[in-house]
Amino acid sequence: MADLLDAPASGTDTRVPTVIVDNLHVVYRINTGGGGRNSPVAALRRIATRKRAPTVREVHAIRGVSFVAHRGEAIGLIGSNGSGKSTLLRAVAGLLPPRRGKVYTQGQPSLLGVNAALMNDLTGERNVVLGCLAMGMSPAEVRAKYDGIVQFSGINERDDFASLPMRTYSSGMAARLRFSIAAAKSHDVLMIDEALATGDAAFQRRSEERVRELRAEAGTVFLVSHSNKSILDTCERSIWLESGVIRMDGPSTEVVKAYQEYANRR
Repeated sequence: MADLLDAPASGTDTRVPTVIVDNLHVVYRINTGGGGRNSPVAALRRIATRKRAPTVREVHAIRGVSFVAHRGEAIGLIGSNGSGKSTLLRAVAGLLPPRRGKVYTQGQPSLLGVNAALMNDLTGERNVVLGCLAMGMSPAEVRAKYDGIVQFSGINERDDFASLPMRTYSSGMAARLRFSIAAAKSHDVLMIDEALATGDAAFQRRSEERVRELRAEAGTVFLVSHSNKSILDTCERSIWLESGVIRMDGPSTEVVKAYQEYANRR
């Protein structure tokens, strides 16, 4: 598989593949009854009361998706709510096992989402340090990048929020800090799930510029966003997912236009 990822995508295409998704199927198993209570206590209660276990239902979230992403690309993922965009990113990151098909990646994919975990009881400062160390930076690199991360996030523009626990942050502040930490390092594959939707226009401009820099540093960026403007400003290529199936894959201008026409008809 290393040879496949290092080789040109075709006889005339010299680009280097970084992600290969081959006939990917992802299926969720969810409980449709019993209030989702699957603890041992709930099981004992069902035995005592002779109630049946919750009904398990399968949801086919990704259906036969295939594509190749190349080094230096920024790819937008668009589609209706529940179309499978976030599920696809989680599968590429290795967080969801496929029912069928394969995902091959060059390097370690990094998934950044608005719900990415930071430690609420620790200060923003400590989260910056721990987040950077977790991405493989040395202590010296963390010290060198710390001020830039905090400045980029804008969390200290009015008050010294870096010294306060994360639980005191608004959801937008926390999301900006997550993006700032993740964007401080070059990634082989960086996947961003709605993080650019947070913050004011100035932060969005800084974020979009940083995405372009990451792409120029020979990485691959995937961006999930409901903002067509962010997709068009940041990504030259887009993939439109609907009901877990790729409806269109091509230049962002064409894909976004087709999706807007579809959305307007609904």
